[in-house]
Amino acid sequence: MPPRRRIDPTAGREAVLTWALDPDAATRPVTATAVRYTLEELGIQAPGRTVEVRVPPFGAVQCVAGPVHTRGTPPNVTETDAATWLRLATGRLTWAEAAAGGKLRVSGQRADVSAYLPIVPVI
Repeated sequence: MPPRRRIDPTAGREAVLTWALDPDAATRPVTATAVRYTLEELGIQAPGRTVEVRVPPFGAVQCVAGPVHTRGTPPNVTETDAATWLRLATGRLTWAEAAAGGKLRVSGQRADVSAYLPIVPVI
């Protein structure tokens, strides 16, 4: 079941586009909304509870169909910072580039969510 929407899709897309125009000038609330929106979109596009994608301090989502872990730290976790996540979500950075640059902390055999990226392509 996809996550319940907390971010209005119009406001979320606007936040992503605002962030994409100038990531260095984006305010914390804009960045937070953009991250939360893209995480929600990932949960909708890849429903499930096999992988947990974390972007502290803004949010996390469980996604990808498959075996479910119900207690403790999930075995399949991807974690990164907001700027890296938004660059991945908008297609400005590939999974391979982020991994090679040490920007991803990934554990578990199923934690690679690159097949679902970009979420909100921005040119």
